Amino acid sequence: MEVTLPQMLLAREQRVQRQQALLAAFPHPLICFTLNIAGPEKDSPLIRRGFREGCRMLEDALAQARMEVLHRELEYRDTGCEGYFSVAGDAQAVKDLCIGLEDSCPLGRLFDMDVLPPGGAQLRRADGDNRRCIVCGAPGRGCASRRVHTVPELQAATRRILESHFLEKDRRAAASLALQGLLDEVCTTPKPGLVDRANSGSHKDMDIFTFTASASALAPYLGQCVAIGQETRQLPPEETFRQLRKAGLQAETVMFSATHGVNTHKGAIFTMGVVCGAVGRLWRPEQPCGNLPEILAECAQMTRTAMETDFAAMRAMKTPQTAGQRLYRDYGIRGIRGEVAQGLPSVSQVGLPALENALAAGKGRNHAAAIALLYLIGHVTDTNMAARGGMDQAKASMDRVARLLEHDPMPAPSEIEVLDREFIRRNLSPGGCADLLAVTLFLHDWQEWTRKQA
Repeated sequence: MEVTLPQMLLAREQRVQRQQALLAAFPHPLICFTLNIAGPEKDSPLIRRGFREGCRMLEDALAQARMEVLHRELEYRDTGCEGYFSVAGDAQAVKDLCIGLEDSCPLGRLFDMDVLPPGGAQLRRADGDNRRCIVCGAPGRGCASRRVHTVPELQAATRRILESHFLEKDRRAAASLALQGLLDEVCTTPKPGLVDRANSGSHKDMDIFTFTASASALAPYLGQCVAIGQETRQLPPEETFRQLRKAGLQAETVMFSATHGVNTHKGAIFTMGVVCGAVGRLWRPEQPCGNLPEILAECAQMTRTAMETDFAAMRAMKTPQTAGQRLYRDYGIRGIRGEVAQGLPSVSQVGLPALENALAAGKGRNHAAAIALLYLIGHVTDTNMAARGGMDQAKASMDRVARLLEHDPMPAPSEIEVLDREFIRRNLSPGGCADLLAVTLFLHDWQEWTRKQA
């Protein structure tokens, strides 16, 4: 909504009145925080997100400086966002902190943090300490006073600043939470037949340190996948997946280098990479997408055509080369390819509900993740299990877990430890379900994080 000059003048007068009322009620330095937004449109979802980000940065900085916020008010108006913070601290120290935030990053150039001491005049920057123009970088007051830049130029520069800030912020957050999902999966203990903090499961060539080394090496790849999604979101979904697949092959090389040739995360590179790419494709600067159905539908859109091409090639093979190819030929098991091409139904219908039910019941994150893994094992035909022990063993183990869950929907760790010993004795390892657990943990955390951005 566009606002008029009289509306802006009235808003300024009302702001001064509110400042005086707050200074009277709280005789401490008062920060009045607004955004420098050129043009007649002062409010939008993106502008509001920029304002909330500024408030977060301000409150974090005040907390680190041990300056208590005694009172806060936030207002969202057609004439712009306004924040009032009464702070226990020295007025000049508060002003210096605000100047530091305004100069700390490109987004800070949009911040206008006035500091008013009780009973005194508004504090100003020192002479010669001029802020820079958001368009050309010259001292801003000179450009503003001479109207060097047009309103459309200023508006475009403002949007670039906001979009660039949140593009990077959201990319880092998604990659960090995806990495946490990989690390939390391996740390979840106990896990039947899998590497965890207690033992190496059914594996002789890896332990928890192999996994943490692998996950750490893959951290740049996870950010790259989000970036690929962001950068190709205007292109067909198949093109995003083509680029993700190329990045995934490079990531496998990085993984094998970090683990000295041990396959720790090959399945997760594919699965988590696709999910991160979907998060990137659905990204919008106003609000990152945390809608689970949308994210998983995007995964299916990106991969479905390529996966069907893969399955057609497998059907044409006279001699399958891998365990997954043999299982598809002999039993029609599509494995993680089929799972992703369908939009990861095991995550949305099994893993996430089990995790969230366990958390709601008061279970800690470790126990809740262990329970979620059991539900995945009981519902998913894991190609790794079938490859190691044959279809009969894999099916019997799935039934064993399903019976346990029917008897006790949230088994105690001691009961899961019994399963762990059984799986180890039979040399079974549900690695595919472990990858689905990592994605489950990531998507749970990503939904929580995006809600906090609203």
